[in-house]
Amino acid sequence: MSDVGTAPLPDSPSLGAPSELAHILSRGRIRGGLTILGPAFVASVAYIDPGNFATNFASGARYGYLLVWVIVMANLMAMLVQYLTSKAGLSTRESLPELCHRAFPRRANLVLWVQAEVVAMATDLAEFVGAALGLNLVFGIPLFPAGLITAAVAFAILALEQRGYRRFELAIIALLGLVAAGFVYVFFAAGNQDYAGIAGGLIPRLEGTGTLSLTVGIIGATVMPHVVYLHSALQRNRIPAADAAERRTLLRFNRWDCIIGLGLAGLVNLSMLCIAAALFHKPGLEGVSELGPVHAHLDTLVGGGAALAFGVALMASGFSSSSVGTYSGQIVMEGFMGWRIPLMLRRTLTMLPSLATLALAVNTSQALVFSQIVLSFGIPFAIVPLLLITRRADLMGEMVNRRLTTVAMAAVAVVITGLNLYLLAGELGGLL
Repeated sequence: MSDVGTAPLPDSPSLGAPSELAHILSRGRIRGGLTILGPAFVASVAYIDPGNFATNFASGARYGYLLVWVIVMANLMAMLVQYLTSKAGLSTRESLPELCHRAFPRRANLVLWVQAEVVAMATDLAEFVGAALGLNLVFGIPLFPAGLITAAVAFAILALEQRGYRRFELAIIALLGLVAAGFVYVFFAAGNQDYAGIAGGLIPRLEGTGTLSLTVGIIGATVMPHVVYLHSALQRNRIPAADAAERRTLLRFNRWDCIIGLGLAGLVNLSMLCIAAALFHKPGLEGVSELGPVHAHLDTLVGGGAALAFGVALMASGFSSSSVGTYSGQIVMEGFMGWRIPLMLRRTLTMLPSLATLALAVNTSQALVFSQIVLSFGIPFAIVPLLLITRRADLMGEMVNRRLTTVAMAAVAVVITGLNLYLLAGELGGLL
């Protein structure tokens, strides 16, 4: 991820007036740098949403450390994808859906918008169900009322964005920190980690269609289509670059933003799988992968503190990711189709399947894993347009992808699409 260059520059500030970036960096290297970081941390929330809980705990309980390599691979792919989409926003001051609207025919944009709406509903399913489960586990609130509370909290967090991007970012980062702290505690409280097994899990291998299904689910829960769209939009109205040098500076900070934010999310995902492998990958407990039983067994095997930390982390994950999901949904509709509807109506439409799932008492963990498979099938519809746009010099200027970056991005698209097609062929073969 070393694409450094310059793109068409915005109007320069008035002569003699310090730029916004110069003012921020004048606060000091550390304080100023931390102020610039943020968008990738917002995006990383979607990489540790409740769908990740379901797929990671199911993987660790059933197969131990076998799929460690999948989490590492998915996280590396996520870093590349999010870096490119944020670079597109930084270069053009437009979101990826807006760039698609400008670059592709209307029919193509209609297809992209429809699939993005389906993905948004699958995303909401994971986020609402997860947050509701967290509220249920920690406070004993029934699932359906807990889902309504989640909607209210999401709107409250989104209201911060209307008062400035930094308040919204800090609220999301605080919830991200709560999730990370919860799993650091549970990881060390659970103990019994087989570090040789973790190292062995870095060797790529699968064992049957069950591992393939979970592999696709992990990738779907990690490389999230809606934040591919969102991350580019987060760069639009942030810190402007006054000249080519400032643009290079922002791009460098953007790279570190992606590495640190998504690296943190990857460690949280890895800790989930390792906790499940250490506690549940043994005779009689391999089936403990649903989030309610996971919470109960943590209480029994580790203690009430670990169970509480798990429940709070699940709740914080659901709150933060549902807020980010709502934000990205509006960006998708505005960008692809040029439509704008009231946020309340937008939220109501996408959360209906989630509330129906909670009201009908559907198996929540199975619903979470299924939602991640749906998300994985939506990934190519986000990353292929991203690839096509970021390789176009007429759109990206001197920030256009280098050849090696384009090849790496194409490889990511081929791997994800190939896994999805293989899984689909296996599922259809089982039905015929």
